[in-house]
Amino acid sequence: MSWEIDYKNKLRTPDEALRCVQSGMRVYIQPGCAEPETLVEALMRRAACVQDVEIVHMMTMGAAPYVAPEMAGHFRHNAMFIGGNVREAIRDGRADYTPIYLSEIEELFESGAMPIDVALLELSPPDPHGFCSFGVGVDTSLTAAKCARYVVAQINDQMPRTNGDSFIHVTELDAIVDSSRPLCAIKLPQITDMHRAIASNVASLIEDGAVLQTGIGGIPDAVLPFLMDRKDLAVHSELVSDGVIPLIEAGVITGARKNFKPRKIILGFALGTKRLFDFVDNNPIFEFHPTAYTNDPALIARNDHMVAINSALQVDLTGQVCSDSIGNMFYSGIGGQVDFLRGASRSRNGKPIIAISSTAKNGTISRIVPMLSPGAGVVTSRGLIRYVVTEYGVAYLHGKTIRERAQSLINIAHPKFREELYEFCETTKWLQRPLAAETAVTR
Repeated sequence: MSWEIDYKNKLRTPDEALRCVQSGMRVYIQPGCAEPETLVEALMRRAACVQDVEIVHMMTMGAAPYVAPEMAGHFRHNAMFIGGNVREAIRDGRADYTPIYLSEIEELFESGAMPIDVALLELSPPDPHGFCSFGVGVDTSLTAAKCARYVVAQINDQMPRTNGDSFIHVTELDAIVDSSRPLCAIKLPQITDMHRAIASNVASLIEDGAVLQTGIGGIPDAVLPFLMDRKDLAVHSELVSDGVIPLIEAGVITGARKNFKPRKIILGFALGTKRLFDFVDNNPIFEFHPTAYTNDPALIARNDHMVAINSALQVDLTGQVCSDSIGNMFYSGIGGQVDFLRGASRSRNGKPIIAISSTAKNGTISRIVPMLSPGAGVVTSRGLIRYVVTEYGVAYLHGKTIRERAQSLINIAHPKFREELYEFCETTKWLQRPLAAETAVTR
């Protein structure tokens, strides 16, 4: 039987396809901009027929109606990374959060520690050989599909076809739903003067031939335009956004000096707008892989001059970093921060960077703090941190004493909070206030 006949035999309406979901099952939903919204809508119509269904995924860019209060008892979400669409439900106790390195999520599926009953995917149409592409989101979805008991695919003719370890054959799908709808694009962040000031300091650390990992948000998007005068930059990242396009078109990102996977942009998923989706479509410079591959610290470290740029919510004066919670309120997730900071720290001439604004809440609180807030989790330990960057400069902490760390971090804190930081250090005997507080950038 040819795959074309198999495809037709597996075609279902969305509601027919979702009848496979039964009470007590665990359902995986493809995350990011590849969320299969047609299948999610059908899953909601299935709610009255099921109880205690667990829904697991990383951050999705579309709607998450299964966390609504009226869905309690029918569905409960388990977030491997918290997005804005489920944050309130987690805060209110209607959903769960599993803290985990992105590089280790797939091992949960493969080992049976977190077995997947049903995987809901959004794929490109099949090629002449019957292979569908995971498009903008290979991430943890390829592995989830391999491990799931039942795989339902939304075949969307607007999903780009991407290269790399990005394919699944029609014969590996259990049900197919045809669809044609725009992907879940993200809104590009507003770049502020503060973002640009931080980005300028980050860019000062990036040399020709560097291999970049950046996330999403104002700071990463602000960094990239500062790199237009660099040569032969490269990318190995869990994700890319629209900001890489001008650098590629200008011949800045070439990967020519990249010693591991040269001339290829290695990534797990793309978060952006239709411009990015069109740009990665059949573009051979992009090589998509599962997150267990892109975020493997050993593979990351194989890139010489690896520069990992990550953000945080708080950094204390010893260098401990909290990036997944505000006090005891879970906000995002561990994500790939530790994976990439560890990889970059092992890279030859690598630079692991935490880039943050010096203040939050319109300047009313400092992000550089004497101690992390009660309940805040240490995502990255003080032993792994090297560079911390704010709009006031760069602090280099690796191999530094607590006294030296505290002084370096006070130097890049907002000036109006430096006095209270010094007062804490004097109380703890960590640091004596200098006669004239240094304000110079510490490197």
